[in-house]
Amino acid sequence: MSSAEFGSFTLALFALIGLAHFLGYIFTRLRQPRVVGEIVAGIVLGPAILGHFAPAISSAIFPTGTNGAGSKDQVVLGFLYNLGLLLLMFASGAETKGLFNKNDRREVSWLGIIGTGLPFVLALLCAPLIPLGPLMGSAGQRTALLLVVSIAMAVTSIPVISKILHDLDIMHTRFARLILGVAVMEDIVLWAVLAIATALAKAGSIPHQKIVVHVAACIAYFVIGLTIMPRLLRRLSETRLNVLAKASPIGYVIVVLLAYAAVAAAFDVSLVFAAFLAGFAVVSHMNAFEEAVSTIGKVSFAVFIPVYFAVVGYKLDLTKTFSLTMLAAFLTIGCVAKLLSAGMGARLAGFNWNDSVNLSMALNARGGPGIVLASVAYEANIINAAFYTTLVLFAILTSQVAGAWLDYVLHKGKPLLSGQRGEATATQTTSTPALAA
Repeated sequence: MSSAEFGSFTLALFALIGLAHFLGYIFTRLRQPRVVGEIVAGIVLGPAILGHFAPAISSAIFPTGTNGAGSKDQVVLGFLYNLGLLLLMFASGAETKGLFNKNDRREVSWLGIIGTGLPFVLALLCAPLIPLGPLMGSAGQRTALLLVVSIAMAVTSIPVISKILHDLDIMHTRFARLILGVAVMEDIVLWAVLAIATALAKAGSIPHQKIVVHVAACIAYFVIGLTIMPRLLRRLSETRLNVLAKASPIGYVIVVLLAYAAVAAAFDVSLVFAAFLAGFAVVSHMNAFEEAVSTIGKVSFAVFIPVYFAVVGYKLDLTKTFSLTMLAAFLTIGCVAKLLSAGMGARLAGFNWNDSVNLSMALNARGGPGIVLASVAYEANIINAAFYTTLVLFAILTSQVAGAWLDYVLHKGKPLLSGQRGEATATQTTSTPALAA
């Protein structure tokens, strides 16, 4: 890009980041998730509002042209969008440190197996009853689409729910440990399933044998990333020859992230999974890189992740790709399935009815992973634009409901858990604007 082209691009970046933070702040004051404000910023600047009511201004900020004009802006914006996605998933993986307390394993297992497994399996069993045609993308892969629908039914957001818990000042409680423990277990399994779905989506363009190899590569990458690489990375970071880790911990962590992404790209594995596993591996020795990961997280959530969510909103042309019927049906079925399954898991784990309601409401927040699922599936042509919009709005609305419920319970002075195993009554003494990405 020339200096003039870059100067023009800064206008788009200023609009996206500035409006994303402004609306994010407004939404936090309204006790809504910050991520919703960031997505709304993209909707405001996109074809649904600015492009519709002020097309000249929209073209000046986001030039598209017909003969390649503005293509460099789109390439750079796409780079920032993907970088924001990588950093979001890295932050998600980095949330996994110290969550699995041995005293909570029974409860986390019940909540995870029933709360996640049941809606996932139900979606698969109900495949003959699901009209997949209106949801299908150009890949035309029915199995991949069914896996995406099943994941959307079951997934819980790590970034959103962890930020909700942090802003409500209950991150130290057993309630938070249970929710995040289940969310981590869910994400590890469901991201692996999504990796298989994206591989299957290519079945129409490459030979069946290569699809099998691709799926095997995705599974192998995930298994190695979960078992071998954290230990190897720990030893690598402690060796005297690793001067980068000592001279620039932040640089070293970024290099680790890029190395994971480069290896994933070489094996045609989605970079989303690579970033998650990189964060998972780094936190295995967080004491050495806690400050580095924290600094990367602050910059990411200040710049790159808001750009990602704003671009997600920008892609939502509600005037063309929005189906109220599809959203209402999926929202109703998805919430009922998740709430009942998570509630059943909580009851089997020994929690009373009030505790079960609180746990199931928190686990119903799809948030960031729900949006990432929509983005990855849409880019892989597994789903169409209308279902992409439905999944994004589904993720937003479930996150709003979860945050509002927990905020309501705490402001009523009620405990989220009834003191099981020493869990302190978590009450909020001040009105904290909750909920961010």
